[in-house]
Amino acid sequence: MCIRDRSTWGSKGLLKFNRRNKLAKASMGKHYRNQSKVYKTPKRPFEKERLDNELQVIGKYGLKNKREVWRVQLTLAKMRKAARTLLTLPEKDPRRLFEGAALLKRLVRYGLLSETETKLDYILGLTVQKFMERRLQTKVYKNQIAKSIHHARVLIRQRHIRVGRQIVNVPSFMVRVNSEKQIDFAINSSLAGGRPGRTKRKTLKNKGGE
Repeated sequence: MCIRDRSTWGSKGLLKFNRRNKLAKASMGKHYRNQSKVYKTPKRPFEKERLDNELQVIGKYGLKNKREVWRVQLTLAKMRKAARTLLTLPEKDPRRLFEGAALLKRLVRYGLLSETETKLDYILGLTVQKFMERRLQTKVYKNQIAKSIHHARVLIRQRHIRVGRQIVNVPSFMVRVNSEKQIDFAINSSLAGGRPGRTKRKTLKNKGGE
């Protein structure tokens, strides 16, 4: 039986091959990696209004693809769902008091809500744009570290940006309120007086050789 050409196997041959694969995977032990999706595709893929809104968000915030928008939408939907569930409980319910306070505190910490907005109803008013404004990519551009929103993404991916002491190379990193002023060039970055990059070193070497 030729392993490469499966079209000649027949149904029994394919069943045997699939069983062997399953047994081989089972013998390797359990696989604990989390496979859950972090985004959810829209139910109506060709809705014009939604497509236009997504393109505007991608262009304004310099996103790579629509999955980045969908990921934020799923996070927002989960928060709204949690808030709606808590709002159905009585005001003095221990679960509502504890979980509601924790959820509001987390959103205030990330700058999605102000300190005066201390009710669960405000969570229902959150938008995708508010989440996008808290991204590291947006903050790097608005702090005038980068020339454009796309330049900000390049700087982050090339490890030129740090938040506090930590180098962050994830453009979707959510910046906390107390970390906003700590966004700057990395200490070892060539843009902050560190060692020049590979191309710059090569250029200097060629000039020295002349």
